Amino acid sequence: MLELLERQKRLTANQWKIISAAILGDMLDFFDFFLIGYVLVFIVTQWKLTFIESGVILLAAGVGSIPGAFFWGWMADRIGRRKVFIATVLNFSLATGIMAATPDQYGWLFLAFFRMLVGVGQAGMVAVDLPLVQEFVPSSKRGFVGGIVTSTISIGGALGAAAGAYLGPTIGWRGLFLLGLLPALMTLLIRAWVPESPRWLIRRGRREEARRSIAWALQIGPSEVALPAALSEVEHTPWRELFKYPRSVALVCLTGLSQTSGVGLAMWAPTLLLLLLKTSPAEASFLMIWVGVSAFVGRVVCSFLPDLIGRRASGFLACLGGVVTLIMAGYLANAFIGTVSVFWLMLMAHSFFGGGSYSIIAPYMAEVWPAGLRASGMGLGYGVGNCGKIISPLGLALIVGGSNIIKPQASIEAMVPAMFFLAFWAALAAVAFWLLGIETKGRSIEEIDAALTRPAPSLERAPAA
Repeated sequence: MLELLERQKRLTANQWKIISAAILGDMLDFFDFFLIGYVLVFIVTQWKLTFIESGVILLAAGVGSIPGAFFWGWMADRIGRRKVFIATVLNFSLATGIMAATPDQYGWLFLAFFRMLVGVGQAGMVAVDLPLVQEFVPSSKRGFVGGIVTSTISIGGALGAAAGAYLGPTIGWRGLFLLGLLPALMTLLIRAWVPESPRWLIRRGRREEARRSIAWALQIGPSEVALPAALSEVEHTPWRELFKYPRSVALVCLTGLSQTSGVGLAMWAPTLLLLLLKTSPAEASFLMIWVGVSAFVGRVVCSFLPDLIGRRASGFLACLGGVVTLIMAGYLANAFIGTVSVFWLMLMAHSFFGGGSYSIIAPYMAEVWPAGLRASGMGLGYGVGNCGKIISPLGLALIVGGSNIIKPQASIEAMVPAMFFLAFWAALAAVAFWLLGIETKGRSIEEIDAALTRPAPSLERAPAA
């Protein structure tokens, strides 16, 4: 049955519906995730929040995202992709909406708790939507489609900024949290547009449902999809089976940690521009718009690379670009070309490579596992990678702030070690691609599944044309 998918040259309208649902899911997921930064502007003075209290609120989602990726990835392999897709949307959107009822007394603790729940759902969404989309498209388009799905993450952050700037003064911070309920409406879209993954159904021996799912995706009659004589149900693979594939474990964890570079810089860049360039908050925000645009362009461009030059080469080059631009940003932090800051230019360049690298890494995390462990493996890599959401802000606070970690102050002298700290994580991912990378270009999910049970050399090269 799956050969019909593999022979496809052009995606159908129904396949694009599934892809669009995942794109919207990721965009709204990160809209809710980044919304807290713009709410904090309204309450930090009103509530007289300390640096520690504000930091706990900001870091809480990162704490929740670690178990969230593990749990929802495991559930997606156990009960199905579609159900978990719906559950994660409800998870992060309802948790965001509830924060509109935050009490003024000890409100920062209330926010921190529900931000942790937002992180659980946000990470779960990423762990399930990419495996789901990949299982509906042919191998020749899997890398491109996976990259496109992640490309709108930066738009979600920009929407959060726009909501804070233009709606916040009118509807207040509680109104902003109520906007976070809007993604819950996506569950109606998912129910209408997204069937269960045919590959998951096949593993469960549910051949009639798998046939209808494939027929819907290809927009043909179910009778045109030939059924095998029988489909034996495959027993659910326990989560601990992941560790029978140590190469895949190391690969997804090391590449996943590359987000330590991007997250830290995204959280600190406005402050660094403010302190280093002596800009106003409004000017720093304006400069960051272009950094976000660069990230979006990088994600789109790098979406094409995996299917053109392979996963290993494209991942290595994108991560290497991130290393070089971060180091240059450190050494040239005080340099200008005319009136233009070189540091800002390097932030844009890094945003291109950093954003682009993750449009390669995120889909790749689901490709290097046997079929029964794809979502669980994705959850493992993304969960470990989410440690970067804690490591990075705290690490930069210590380096940039020096001995004053309560109120860090940026200095030119601190930029070189700070940027080397961030570059280390991108370099780690580049080395992982080079030494451990499993080339999945042109291989079907079933071919990867079979190859993982054979000796490692069979994974080093792509199949012959």
